[in-house]
Amino acid sequence: MSTWGTLFRVTTYGESHCASVGAIIDGVPPGLQLSAQDIQTQLSRRRPGQSDLTTPRDEKDLVHIQSGIEHGVTLGTPIGLLVKNEDHRPKDYTETDLYPRPSHADWTYLEKYGVKASSGGGRSSARETIGRVAGGAIAEKYLTLAHGIEIVGFVSSVGKVHLPASVAPPSLVPTDGDEDNDDVPDALSPEFIHLLATVSRATVDKEPTRCPHPETAVRMTKRIRRAQEAHDSIGGTVTCVIRGVPSGLGEPVFDRLEAQLAHAMLSIPATKAFEIGSGFRGTEVPGSAHNDAFVRKADGRLGTRTNWSGGVQGGISNGEDIYFRVGFKSPATISQPQQTAQYDGTAGELAARGRHDPCVVPRAVPIVEAMAAIVIMDQLLIQNARRATAALLPPVTTLPPTMVLSGLKQALPKEGEEQK
Repeated sequence: MSTWGTLFRVTTYGESHCASVGAIIDGVPPGLQLSAQDIQTQLSRRRPGQSDLTTPRDEKDLVHIQSGIEHGVTLGTPIGLLVKNEDHRPKDYTETDLYPRPSHADWTYLEKYGVKASSGGGRSSARETIGRVAGGAIAEKYLTLAHGIEIVGFVSSVGKVHLPASVAPPSLVPTDGDEDNDDVPDALSPEFIHLLATVSRATVDKEPTRCPHPETAVRMTKRIRRAQEAHDSIGGTVTCVIRGVPSGLGEPVFDRLEAQLAHAMLSIPATKAFEIGSGFRGTEVPGSAHNDAFVRKADGRLGTRTNWSGGVQGGISNGEDIYFRVGFKSPATISQPQQTAQYDGTAGELAARGRHDPCVVPRAVPIVEAMAAIVIMDQLLIQNARRATAALLPPVTTLPPTMVLSGLKQALPKEGEEQK
């Protein structure tokens, strides 16, 4: 359906070439200071036409708040958001009256509903993600103010152009090909740890590719331009880090935190892959090397020495940085003739028109950030509701001290003391 979330609910509406797109956001806590600019900042990072590496469709994507806010403060009631479609050209899609576009959703939507939008991608278009980004911006404002949570996404590959191994996600670190050698480098190199801890949106946005590694960004730009000049397209990956997430988020068994993140990310148009923590790289590493041993952190809390787990263990956040990677395929619509078939099966040549991204990955960064914020916001509200409800009960005195949170804290020795 078109709604995400349990307590924080985001419902999006609109097609690529209708009058407007937008969202209704329900479950926003009352008393949050919120302005249109808080939302507009992320929408402007997502909008088309922001550089010559993206589609030339010129949409300003200005958000109009319809409800749920008065005098710059949320009321706790549903927030309605509207963004007008202004630079749409339905006439560019007349060929889809005859041809389902290869690898697009024209055929599957028609098979599912018996009817489809007459132009553009309809609900499968990336225009739908405007509502997600708006909802994510609201969630992120709360997460930042209430919990100090930071979410930063960046482009980690375009085609075969990857970040250097020293600053790449674990699954991009090359192996030596020796099947009998179990010696592996740490999943998180010092350079990658530093990147996850320090990367900012300001740094990411310095490059039109949104890659925070300048030398790699130049190579990515060249690869996208090569696709652009050939009237073709190319895919890539976005890596995202969520810093400051408290432990305890995630619902066993089916709503594990990584499952929620995977669900959210793979609901974004053009996604084909998701991995968290060590990802596929973790399948090559013995448990003795892959396990994250526990240590006392500088602030006194229990944490892990390494972070192969990507901040999630047993489906629940453990307080470490959450990091994951999302794979985006090459955009399906390309401006070159393709041999394919019409809806009646007659073979022919489709010469697609329209304005499309040669690579969606740079514009996908704020969408990934938004879906991450929505997931964390929803899980945080669920966990807070659980703890607030439990706090009304009398203290538990019949359980061993290591079975309750307060007992765990007491069991940890102070600095300089030995564990009894």
